[in-house]
Amino acid sequence: MLGSRGTITEAAGFNPDADIHKLREAMKGVGTNEAVITEVLTRRTIAQRQRIKEVYKQTIGKNLLDDLKSELSGNFEKVVVGLLMTAPVYDAYELRNAIKGAGTEEACLIDILASRTNAEIKTINEVYRKEYDRSLEEDICGDTSGYFQRVLVSLLTVRTKSMDLEIYEAGEARWGTDEVKFLTVLCVRNRKHLLRVFDDYKKVSGRDIEDSIKREMSGSLEEVFLAIVKCIRNKTEFFAERLYKSMKGLGTTDSILIRIMVSRAEIDMQDIKAAFLKLYGKTLHSFIKGDTSGDYRKILLELCGGEK
Repeated sequence: MLGSRGTITEAAGFNPDADIHKLREAMKGVGTNEAVITEVLTRRTIAQRQRIKEVYKQTIGKNLLDDLKSELSGNFEKVVVGLLMTAPVYDAYELRNAIKGAGTEEACLIDILASRTNAEIKTINEVYRKEYDRSLEEDICGDTSGYFQRVLVSLLTVRTKSMDLEIYEAGEARWGTDEVKFLTVLCVRNRKHLLRVFDDYKKVSGRDIEDSIKREMSGSLEEVFLAIVKCIRNKTEFFAERLYKSMKGLGTTDSILIRIMVSRAEIDMQDIKAAFLKLYGKTLHSFIKGDTSGDYRKILLELCGGEK
């Protein structure tokens, strides 16, 4: 179990052989039965899906992920690919895709590195090295620059639990224009310490730390610092906001929508749904339904876990 507040729970009477038969039938002949693929994969935990992959290879002699990829396409395929990976492998996969090739998907780097725990970051680093025979830190350094790069590299290290460091350097002018101070405090201190920093900061400056970040910074640096603060304050609200922004207005940022729906379905999707309703007065289910279509919509709605 990755968490206790997910929309996906362990299937009772789990039978990988029966699931493999269903998946084989769904891929057989002309056309693909996406509904069956959705039914099987969204109603099994990550651990159960890994077992399906193992038994598929043992009994069929082929790789399930490769077989599914040969049958599927578009955003539906991207969701299925994510569901067949363990959590750290999926994070490493997303980070690698965000870095390689032309351009960088900075939103992916921010979403993952600002929201994962010390233990998760450590595992992601190890998995990235194993899967790609490369250093995640070196790849990030090769694809980003300036203070944004320095923040990301800091997030790849373990936050200290030390409480004996200075909480706050008083005066917004000194704090707000000193990116190194922001980096040192936000990327190094642990959550309990930072919540005290935020309280003390407001007492001295008269405004929330988020307001000062918006006043003093811009672009990717502003975005990553805001993400760190939001994740420390309330991680589920951070994800709810990311989902809302991925769907509001014209067009959909499918990469963000898919990544959050896949990665949080077994952890805290119930709490994200509640936060979404609280913040925006509409259900996440209704937003997804109104902003997507076809089998892609159906598989995301299954991960969402119903209207309420």
